[in-house]
Amino acid sequence: MIELKHDTLHFSFPEIHDDARMSISFQRTLRIPDDNKVHYLPPGLGSFPLRHVDDFANRIPAAWREHGGVMLPMFQSEALWLNFDSHCRYPFLVKIATGKVNAVSGEAWRDGPNRDPQDYVVVPTQPWLDGYCVKKGEIRQFVAMPLGQGYTTEEQVTGKAEHGGIQIVAYPLKSEVWQKWQAEKSRRAHRVGEDDVACCMLESISMGLAPGGRMKQEIYDDPYPMDVWDLRHSSRCFVHIANSLSWRAITGDTPPTLPPTAAQYSQAGLPWFDFYSDAAPVAGSEVLQGVKTVSEMGKQKGENPLAENEGVNNERVVRLGGGCVVREGE
Repeated sequence: MIELKHDTLHFSFPEIHDDARMSISFQRTLRIPDDNKVHYLPPGLGSFPLRHVDDFANRIPAAWREHGGVMLPMFQSEALWLNFDSHCRYPFLVKIATGKVNAVSGEAWRDGPNRDPQDYVVVPTQPWLDGYCVKKGEIRQFVAMPLGQGYTTEEQVTGKAEHGGIQIVAYPLKSEVWQKWQAEKSRRAHRVGEDDVACCMLESISMGLAPGGRMKQEIYDDPYPMDVWDLRHSSRCFVHIANSLSWRAITGDTPPTLPPTAAQYSQAGLPWFDFYSDAAPVAGSEVLQGVKTVSEMGKQKGENPLAENEGVNNERVVRLGGGCVVREGE
């Protein structure tokens, strides 16, 4: 079951276990420079507003009505990242695609997970995802571009401007595995005397995602054997991206304003972020590594889609790691 609450998608599997709950929010952020330098993680600037597409059926493209799901507004060349949170750290296998191109493997969307190459992330091992996995320890930031102009990853990989948006499917851990782990955890805590803390209109409005600047971020390898995942149960959601200029006409609401540029943020002395973990990273996708960035495609087309693309100095870096971390700006 998927519910929309407070601009956040909540996935729950009560038929599996009461703890089998996870949420995904879509965070507004700075667009890092597309200058071929590797940058640190930008801050979260609050969640994008999410709306049910069914509430605006007469004002959206027919394909959106067919896919269902939710929608959010983005300006051209605006960036986002996905924030994951799981109740009691209950593990989930999560597949993410943009325009039905897998954001981890670069392969076309297909049902079910694939381990070699890995085409999914594991929550909560993976706290967030900022972009396309292009090599070990490096991603290309998710940047919104109008569908049909040749910039999006979907168009470059498939040759079509058909889907746009973001596709998500989540699979929970098997309940018997979770119960076994919890029992072992309780026995260990009892033996050492530790406290066990309970966690208890028109097609032109459609946008897709394209690769932007290079960012230091690892996509972590699945630490579990494949047979722990309950592949009989899943929930999937299509997240449509509407051009912010059309958001008011569709919903009657004012879209969020554009965030500051990376240069303005850096000049103000505000922090960037670095995250470390003992988990092993995946190698990255050769397919995604070959996709042109927004800046590269703009040069090829003789256009300038990134009007503000100044370089920055990541002089103030906050390092995150360990337990449950919260990444936010100032």
